[in-house]
Amino acid sequence: MNPQRIVIIGAGLAGATAAVTLRDEGFDGEIQLIGAERQLPYNRPPLSKGYLRGEERLEDQLVNPPGIYAEKSIRLGLGTRAMAIDATKKHVEVEDGERIAYDRLLVATGGRNRSVSIPGAELDGVLQLRTVEESDRIRARAQRGRRAVVVGLGFIGSEVAASLRQLGVEVTALAPDRAPLARVLGEEVGEVLAAIHREKGVELVLGDSVAAFEGSGRVERVRATSGRVVECDFVVAGIGIVPNTELLAAAGARVDNGVLVDEHCRTSLPDVYAAGDVTNHQHPIFGRLRVEHWNNGFQQGKAAARAMLGGTRPYDYLHTFWSDQYEHMIEYVGFAKSWDRVVFRGRPETRKFLGFYVKDGLVRAAVGINSGGDPEDPKTDGELKSAVSLIRDRLKVQPERLADEDVDLRRLVETGSAAAEKR
Repeated sequence: MNPQRIVIIGAGLAGATAAVTLRDEGFDGEIQLIGAERQLPYNRPPLSKGYLRGEERLEDQLVNPPGIYAEKSIRLGLGTRAMAIDATKKHVEVEDGERIAYDRLLVATGGRNRSVSIPGAELDGVLQLRTVEESDRIRARAQRGRRAVVVGLGFIGSEVAASLRQLGVEVTALAPDRAPLARVLGEEVGEVLAAIHREKGVELVLGDSVAAFEGSGRVERVRATSGRVVECDFVVAGIGIVPNTELLAAAGARVDNGVLVDEHCRTSLPDVYAAGDVTNHQHPIFGRLRVEHWNNGFQQGKAAARAMLGGTRPYDYLHTFWSDQYEHMIEYVGFAKSWDRVVFRGRPETRKFLGFYVKDGLVRAAVGINSGGDPEDPKTDGELKSAVSLIRDRLKVQPERLADEDVDLRRLVETGSAAAEKR
């Protein structure tokens, strides 16, 4: 029998998507969606890109149309912080002391910015980016001719650096790695991105880290561990997020770099599910992993809703993400913590190529730089889409054939699939 009341903690992408999916899947009980932020659920990727640059409005980046919650009888509790979960009595306590009973609970609390534990981090002008308010604060300072230091060159740092340059801000980016996004994409692809940033006027300080932020009341300079000093008007630190697992951990759920969920988005607590950035989920191909990208929040939100209604299909989404920096598009499919080699199809220096991350003879992930096509769009037919089958079906392909642009990737997949069926 379907549960009569489902409570969702976390009114972001995963939570809002789950709420609507519950209705679309026929659930007619009560749905209550509560979240600490006061805004309607919104998408975060534009905060470092179009919204930060003033090219997009927040109302255009809402997860769902504003009227859909009333239309689908989803009770919204925005600006409401959950304080505790009682998994035995099955209720959630919120900050005003109210206890909200549930039959099934979905926790989609996402993550928060990692603390900047560096001397001077309390100075005015040392900023981070996670919420719309934080994006607004950065945008207010991002005036042409001002000087910014971006700390960290993961996705947030790289995208913010690009957006600030497009706004006419002088940017110095400081990171401990040898290239932007090196931990995810490797140094070879990272060098391509480094060249792009340098061409656009970003000064890259790589292999270095921040020793202190300095200034009188506000940040005026950044001192690196190497001794280098960079004068600035403000700082944006993109040093990653920490999953918000405290509620679940206090309730007795198993946590380890996120809350541990099975292939059906179930936590170790009865009738408690989780989705989005907060989860460390069991994947049939990649094993345990925690993913912080938009596509996962959207897909896992839907999967959790269906699981709460008794669905038996495991969450086996083959992870994808994208990032646009300046006029360049980066797309990625799969998941690779490590690899034996990167096989390039096309020359990296052309900035239009595919890279295949190969480990033990199998393609574990692929990246496309300006390669065209969307691996998730059935209407497009780009080569990156073929990588989905290579990864999902664990097809062994000779590296030289992957690299040969005269070899049709679709034929490689078809041939590999036929051979696999015969084995």
